[in-house]
Amino acid sequence: MNQRIEKILAFLKETPDDNFLNHALALEYVKEGNEAEAQKYFLKNLEHNEGYVATYYHLGKLLERIGQRDEAVSIYEKGMIQAKAAKDMHSYSELQNAHEDLVY
Repeated sequence: MNQRIEKILAFLKETPDDNFLNHALALEYVKEGNEAEAQKYFLKNLEHNEGYVATYYHLGKLLERIGQRDEAVSIYEKGMIQAKAAKDMHSYSELQNAHEDLVY
């Protein structure tokens, strides 16, 4: 197993709902091509804190890669709502562009 994954998992034993750690772990799984584990941790993040905006873009891209286009569109739309609420216009713009690439 990847050393970074092992370290993040060890940290998560102490703080299992840490959004940053769950997001980082999901990204490590993406790097390894383990889409199922990545998706599991992205979804865990959103279940725990739907306002963690960074997760929406990466989860949407993962869903696109595995052929779940409609789910990706939905994730981008939810992410845009959260980004707007957080006044995070940079993330909003990224999510909007990804959304438009799929819808139009």
